[in-house]
Amino acid sequence: MQLIDPQHPAYRPLWVRILIVAVCFGWALVEIITGDPFWAVLSGGAGVYAVYMLFWTYKPQSEETATPPSTDDDDDKEDKKDVD
Repeated sequence: MQLIDPQHPAYRPLWVRILIVAVCFGWALVEIITGDPFWAVLSGGAGVYAVYMLFWTYKPQSEETATPPSTDDDDDKEDKKDVD
């Protein structure tokens, strides 16, 4: 089961991927400091999984393949609007 889809456009900016990983590990640190090792292990595990999915298996798509090409039908509809 895949919890994070690394090909989703929301993960394209590097700062988003870094922020997700930093929040997971930061929360694990907070849980360690407050003395709750169970939640620290869960947060750390989420951080490890996020690193794996967002950095190890991440393959960026180019802008050309990420956006679908426009069809000729859309252009024809715009031309007809201009004529009317």
